[in-house]
Amino acid sequence: MTTRTLTGIEQNGRDVARLVKMMTVAAWLLLGIGITLSLLTINHFSDRNTVLMVGIGFMVGSVFVYVIRTAIHLVHSRMSTQTPSNS
Repeated sequence: MTTRTLTGIEQNGRDVARLVKMMTVAAWLLLGIGITLSLLTINHFSDRNTVLMVGIGFMVGSVFVYVIRTAIHLVHSRMSTQTPSNS
């Protein structure tokens, strides 16, 4: 029976793919929580409405998580497509 060991790039690629998927799920969950909190208390639209402000914060936070996820994905995909140079 032979076993195949993963190279550093293959292992890193699987880890990054799992991280990107986890961050995508987290961003969508944060967005869903934010929309739910905001819609529950939209009738009292004021800056003193704490639940509404927390809901808006969750929505803004979800955008930040998704942007960071996209940056990680782009950097990894660019790094894996570049050919290694002999320096």
